[in-house]
Amino acid sequence: MRPLLLLLLAGLTAAPVSFFQGKPGMSLSRSVTVDSLGACQGISWLNGRAYLYGDREVGMIREFDWKGDSLSYTGHEYRLTMHDTDVINHPTGLAVHGHMPVFMGNSVILNKATNQWKAIIYCIDWDGLKKTGTLDGGNLKNVIEDDACIQGTRPEYVEYDHKWYVATADYGNRANEVRLYDPKALERAKKTTDKGVVYKKFTCGPWVQNMQRIPKKNLLVLIQNQIEGRKWQFTYVDLKKSLESGQAEVVKVVTGIDRGDELEGFSFMSSISKGVAVTSSRRGNVNFLDINW
Repeated sequence: MRPLLLLLLAGLTAAPVSFFQGKPGMSLSRSVTVDSLGACQGISWLNGRAYLYGDREVGMIREFDWKGDSLSYTGHEYRLTMHDTDVINHPTGLAVHGHMPVFMGNSVILNKATNQWKAIIYCIDWDGLKKTGTLDGGNLKNVIEDDACIQGTRPEYVEYDHKWYVATADYGNRANEVRLYDPKALERAKKTTDKGVVYKKFTCGPWVQNMQRIPKKNLLVLIQNQIEGRKWQFTYVDLKKSLESGQAEVVKVVTGIDRGDELEGFSFMSSISKGVAVTSSRRGNVNFLDINW
């Protein structure tokens, strides 16, 4: 009995190791410094262009073309202000998909001593913002308090069961969740605990900065830090199974890419074999990754 028990225990301890050694593989090819972003907070790939957003003297977004394996600034900058007042001062997530409502997140610190934050989601006129360069002229359509969150908000569109939802996650060290919000209900809500806003949710690990969907593989990538503000982590979860079980069903965890700074965001680019990770560092804040499937 004892040799058999030892074999069973060996099998149980070995399983997680082989589980996390599979694809996808991720490697850092190079890092560059992109200026005029302040502390870069995220990146979104939309209609063949990259949008980097940060918290310079005001919250802002800059537009970039993807040329070869690099980013080229188009000269277009959008300030997240209204009447010259900083509105979305700490942008955390940009949710854009087709003709659906556009949302951007913001985390506002209420008390530095107790690390108390207030999370806000803004419904914005994306085309209007790109035309005028600010939130003036009716480009700010609604302000929604994300009171369903644990800490922070980072909206991103994801597809589930042939429908599109706004996903967001928490940046904290306990009780973290990924939540799916109904975009139509969210568009007119005053707070995310309003009836009909939260559709489904599941628990996940700590320090999630943003998310990326991979529809063809039914995966959601959680872009994380391993500790608060430090050490990169990419967690691939099965979105469907996670929403059904209520907890993150992890497929792969990548921790081998780490520059020691705070990973703020990540986006796949023209394909899921190329991606860009951004940090809040002054130098090397834009990092090009190769993904091997």
